[in-house]
Order: sequence, then C-alpha cells, then structure tokens
Amino acid sequence: MARSAIINVMVQAAIKAGRSLSRDFGEVQNLQVSLKGPGDYVSQADRKAEEIVYTELSRARPGYGFLMEEGGEVEGTDGQHRWLVDPLDGTTNFLHGIPLFAVSIGLERQGQLVAGVIYNPAMDELYTAERGGGAFLNDRRMRVAARSRLLDSVVGTGIPHLGRGNHGRSLVDLRNAMAETAGIRRLGSAALDLAYVAAGRMDGFWEDSLSPWDLAAGIIMVREAGGFATDRHGKQDMFDNGSVVAGNEAIHGALLKLLAKPMPKA
Repeated sequence: MARSAIINVMVQAAIKAGRSLSRDFGEVQNLQVSLKGPGDYVSQADRKAEEIVYTELSRARPGYGFLMEEGGEVEGTDGQHRWLVDPLDGTTNFLHGIPLFAVSIGLERQGQLVAGVIYNPAMDELYTAERGGGAFLNDRRMRVAARSRLLDSVVGTGIPHLGRGNHGRSLVDLRNAMAETAGIRRLGSAALDLAYVAAGRMDGFWEDSLSPWDLAAGIIMVREAGGFATDRHGKQDMFDNGSVVAGNEAIHGALLKLLAKPMPKA
C-alpha cells in the first residue's frame, strides 16, 4: 500500500517511539515510576516516547503545533496544523505487563482531523487512516463490523477508577449495556478501543472523561473505516466534553439511545 508523505512521517515517529516502549516493556519492573495522581501513573518510558515523537515530527514538519499528554500545548508557527500525541495510551496496562498499549498520533488541519496513526508495539499492529483515504491495519483495509443489533454486539467501554470520572453515571450506563449487549470489554486503552472498532473486532465503544490526545487518531480511524464517532449527545464536541461513542450507523445510534437513559431516582 502506498502511503502519503504525512502518514509516512507519522508512522516513522510512532514506530520509533514504539521500539523504545518495547525495550522498556521488557524491563517494566525496573522502571522509575512517579505518581501523577490517584491511580494514574506516568513512567520514564512514557516521557521518553513522547520526546521521540516530538523530535521526529518537529524535524519533519517544523512549523506544526502540538498538544501532548505530558508536554502540554506547543504553539507552532504554521497556525494551520496541530499534532495530538499520546505517547503511551494504556500506561497502567504497560506498567502491569499487559500488552495492550499504544502510541497514538492524530493530525488536525484548520481544526479538522485529517490523519491518525495508532501503533501497538507489543503486537506489532499498525493502524493508519487519512481523511478520504480509508483506514488500514498493517496495510490491510479496515471496515467496521456490520452487525445491526446491540444484542448481537460486543462493545467496549472505559471504567473509571480511583479519582477519575463519574462512577454513578458509569454504573448506570454499564448496567444498561449489560442488559442489551452480547458482551462488554474494557481494554484499558481508548486509542486501541477505537482502532478495534475500526477493525471490526468490537462493534461499538463508549467512554467519558477522555482527553483530545486519547481520541484524535481513533476518531478518524473509525470514520475512515465507515463508522460514526460523536460525543454521547450525538454532537461533535468530543474534545470539549471528553466523551465518545463509536460504531457503525446502527450500533452508534443504539448506543446513543442507551446512554441517554436517565439516572434512576434515589
């Protein structure tokens, strides 16, 4: 498959960072880990991977801005383009030796998502997507699953942990989904969850309390694979309110209805 110049730049950065993560993953017990917040760990490997991505992308496109999980926002001279970078999505998995983590890089042009790359180095799975060009897993075109009923579907979600998210709302959503789906999965990496929806491995996905760098690459991945991705209200405010709902047209719509069910009265 012939990739565009911009996808090649993103792939090179993701793979180089992924190689660094792979080396540290093999030595996970020796990592110096600092506490960033309750139940939210950031590792030496995380920071090193972000430095690699930043260096590679800055060298290739020196005027572009950045929004990064660890490094925050860096304004570019270009003014039209911004990278959204999560160098290690699934940090908790990584630190516990669970091989479900990824480097995630999204690209905005004039505020619109135009490209995304997600790379899981532990499984050597490379997901790429470019606006109007389709979505691919290791150069094989991806399509969202074709199931049309929630009762036949496996859906992914995120489950808030200590110090994060609305536990009460999440429990209501989870209870409703348990009653209407064939199965629920929690991978621990929103980027991979969305990539799995794009690949047809999961039929749908929803999660709240996410950041733009968690979402950017995965959103365009789902859309270019023929799916839909909005916030939980069916709008395009994912970066503002941190929620996402994804799936094919039927499953996306069904999940929106499920998530709109009110909280039970006390």
